This record gives sequence, C-alpha cells and structure tokens, in this order.
Amino acid sequence: MSSSGLLLFDKPQGWTSHDVVDAVRRTLPHGAKVGHCGTLDPLATGLLILLVGQATRMQAALQGLDKVYSGVIRLGVRTDTGDITGKVVESKPIPSLCLEALQKTLDDHLGTLEMPAPAYSAVKHKGVPLYKYARRGAPVPEKPRTATIRSWKAVSYAEPDLSHVLACSSGTYVRSLAERLGAVLGCGGTVLTLRRESIGAFGVHEAMTLEQFKTMSVAELLKRAEEGLGLLVPR
Repeated sequence: MSSSGLLLFDKPQGWTSHDVVDAVRRTLPHGAKVGHCGTLDPLATGLLILLVGQATRMQAALQGLDKVYSGVIRLGVRTDTGDITGKVVESKPIPSLCLEALQKTLDDHLGTLEMPAPAYSAVKHKGVPLYKYARRGAPVPEKPRTATIRSWKAVSYAEPDLSHVLACSSGTYVRSLAERLGAVLGCGGTVLTLRRESIGAFGVHEAMTLEQFKTMSVAELLKRAEEGLGLLVPR
C-alpha cells in the first residue's frame, strides 16, 4: 500500500470520530496506521480529516487549523452535556429577541475568549478525561481553554432555535460557546445540531460520505488516500 495518505470523511451523526478511524483501518490492509485531526462529538456531522501511514506525522499541524461550523443553538434550556443529548438541568423563559439583537450579541464574542472545556469532553485532568468524572457524578475540574472567534453569523431565528455559522480557531468548544451565549441572554442555551463545514482550506464538499465509503474497494480507498495528499498543496 502507499506509505502515506489523506482522506476527507463526512462523519455521520451517531458515529464517534474513533468509529470512523476504526472503519477505515479495518478496510485498509492489515497494519495500516490511521489517525484523525480533531474530534467531532457523536451528535455532530461533517468534516473529519483522516491521515494514513506516514502522513499521521502531520496530525498536529492539521489539527491546529481554523474551523468553520454551522448549526443550531436551542435557547431556553441548559443540559449537563452542553448539547441536546444530555439531561436538562435548567429551563428558563426566553426574552423577546430578534435576529438583529442576536447578531449584536454574537458580535460581542468576537476575538479571544477563555472558556471552560465541557464537562463531557475528552480534555484530561491528572490523566483522566473530564467525561469520566462527570459520568461517575464526581466534581468536574474546570479546565479553561482559549479560543479565537473570527466571525459568528446569526443566520435565522425562530424561537427557541438560532441557526448560526461560526468561524473559529482550533480548540473552540461550540458547546461551551452555546452555554456562554445562553448565560449572556439569561435563558440558557445548548447545541441542537452541529456540522463542521471546513478545516483550513479543506471543505466538507470534498469529503466522501459513509455511503460512498461502503461501496469502495480497498484499491479505490488506497488510491483516494494517495490522491488526497495533493490537497495539501496551497490553493
């Protein structure tokens, strides 16, 4: 097989990033090394960059690229996970809001922010992921993370749901951002849907879907991975 490769994968909802890596690894010849560049929650869909073989050495560089997300934030509710799959811990009335007012609030978040990583995240404290503390009901240590918000667009609003597009630095937790927005508005907020549209210059429109992946032979997948390295050329 080729010693290096890059694949763009459109992760479906319900799959973990590790599920995708495992599926690709099982399809490639035995012993193939496969890694991904940036975890997506099971709820989220969209672009996942997979690296094969020697290309896994580029993981850190690609993982640090800016991201663009689209999705929906549900206002008036807060959950223990920061998204709609979690247990509702608080519900509050939503103030009277319009798209213009929401856009002004989003604009207030532009620039560099410090936010805690979500309790249900893989960020580690003393070598233990935060989600393990949360799952056993133990106090979750606060782990601040710095993020840069390049742009944040309010696309549409139909109470209680705000559709948005977010351009941000690597390391931005959209769940934490949704909770921060909800706190500012005084009603709570949680992620309803989330889709990663791009990582750096790589777009989800270039990615293969799960359905396409299932129809590909080993030779076709290897060829696509080898050709994927050409996407690293500046465009």
